[in-house]
Amino acid sequence: MFDNLAYIGMACALALSACGSGIGAGIASQGAVGAWKKCYAQGKPAPFMMVAFAGAPLTQTIYGFLLMNFISSAIESGSASPALCCGVGIFCGLAIGISAMFQGKVSAAASDALGETGKGTANYFIVIGIVETVALFTLVLSLLVL
Repeated sequence: MFDNLAYIGMACALALSACGSGIGAGIASQGAVGAWKKCYAQGKPAPFMMVAFAGAPLTQTIYGFLLMNFISSAIESGSASPALCCGVGIFCGLAIGISAMFQGKVSAAASDALGETGKGTANYFIVIGIVETVALFTLVLSLLVL
């Protein structure tokens, strides 16, 4: 019975990360579409770079998949208890998903700013990357726990 906890952790690692990616990509895409609309209405060129902003939160799904595989390895090797695997999957998956959600908000703001000014692309990517770093740290540090 308790062995199933580890598999619940695996599922949560992927599912919570993917939910955050979906929410974040949705928010970021809404920002890109709105910024493109403003550009078209003002007769300005609409930067294609906003597609990259819209897709930025999707990488957290990959981190969730990797975390799921790390949990699977811990289960197979017997190095972590099922309860630990479940906890890592839930809490680290949630942290990665929240990072994706907020990355979507930052990306939406970046689209708005780029659409309005046509400047600052590198700066916007740096800030988007800072938010992504939370997910990366969570993934790497989860390995220490497992």
